[in-house]
Amino acid sequence: MSSFKNAEAGVIVDQLIKTIQKERDYLSEIDGKIGDGDHGINMNKGFTMCEKKLEGTTYNLSEGLTTLGETLLEDIGGSMGPLYGMLFDEMAQACEDADDITVDVFADMITGAVEGIQDISPAQVGDKSLIDTLVPAKEAFVEAKEAGKDFAECLDAMNAAAEKGWQSTKDLVAKIGRASRLGERSRGVLDAGATSCYFIITTIGNAAKELLV
Repeated sequence: MSSFKNAEAGVIVDQLIKTIQKERDYLSEIDGKIGDGDHGINMNKGFTMCEKKLEGTTYNLSEGLTTLGETLLEDIGGSMGPLYGMLFDEMAQACEDADDITVDVFADMITGAVEGIQDISPAQVGDKSLIDTLVPAKEAFVEAKEAGKDFAECLDAMNAAAEKGWQSTKDLVAKIGRASRLGERSRGVLDAGATSCYFIITTIGNAAKELLV
């Protein structure tokens, strides 16, 4: 059974930080079409603050995710800070006692992420939010696992579903958040939260695949 070591997987958090820093301007550009235009700025701020907290330290995956979650929860305003803070905190809790991240542990991590966000957000699939990326990604991973696919195949299924869910938001009308005030005018534009969630999920998936042994 393929797996990777919690102790060696802090690099996943490093990759997440690099991804958000790289996509900062794109995220704000998308957000500017139907929102405040500051999504990339706020996300970059939080992830860069986490980078500074982790600088010069040694950390495993669960410790890195905990620091990232706490930083987003405590230091970033708006709706996305608490949502992503919860996502990373739930993922951290699901793997904190695991020496090896197996397909079963990862399933608990992605499931916890969904359940944590659903505990604090009323958003449903179809509302044009990060849920449209996250829920299909989780369902695809779990379905692949239950079908007996190996860890790498499950991660591929997760990434593919995340992309499909993200792209689906272009044709949706926003039913939650600031963009919901625009009604039909919100159709035709990708959702910023779904976009950042796509980058997050696929970065985790790709980085995890590279660590599998």
